Amino acid sequence: MYNRVIKRLIDLLISIVAMPFFLIVCIFVAPAILLDDGFPIFYNAKRIGREGKLFKMYKFRSMKKNAPDIRLADGSTYNGADDPRVTKIGRFLRRTSIDEIPQLLNLLNGTMSLIGPRPDPPDWIDKYPEDIRVFLKVRPGITGYSQAFFRNSVDAVDKMKNDAFYATHCSFRMDVKIFFKTIQAVLYHENTYKDLSHDANKLDDEAQAELDSLIQ
Repeated sequence: MYNRVIKRLIDLLISIVAMPFFLIVCIFVAPAILLDDGFPIFYNAKRIGREGKLFKMYKFRSMKKNAPDIRLADGSTYNGADDPRVTKIGRFLRRTSIDEIPQLLNLLNGTMSLIGPRPDPPDWIDKYPEDIRVFLKVRPGITGYSQAFFRNSVDAVDKMKNDAFYATHCSFRMDVKIFFKTIQAVLYHENTYKDLSHDANKLDDEAQAELDSLIQ
């Protein structure tokens, strides 16, 4: 009952109440992005949603236009502190998680929940082991168990295990804990970037060469 009905009602109420806040943020962020790197203001990314259906996830654009897609050895997206693809304003947006605020629109249209597994790119759908796919039974979230408690400190395999754990233990009490832990993680900038010293988080030769060419 909580996951199917109550959780959705809470999400809908939050999205409606927070919409004026989103519009106020847009007034300041949109001109900053335009002055830094021009249009577009938003980055609309295809992501895997509930039951494996694809949806469009909204974010403020933090990368330069036509930036290449660079992945780590485990297939997850590269997210380094010195990423040359990120714009000046984009670094601030990412550090403060302001780039995620447009996902209130996803909250409103029901493609995302406030709390849930962070959604993956479409090419990940075939990488999910059968015992892990249980997390596809819940809506992806703006923040979630893995995002709040581990953020970018775990590799893709551990993230999937954390998401499966959340999906099988989802409750109002757990969501409240995740919500307040997320606030703490954002305020103290906990695990904002991945630890690239781990083997799974390293770039392969092709990705490293592409990154080096951008830095030069």
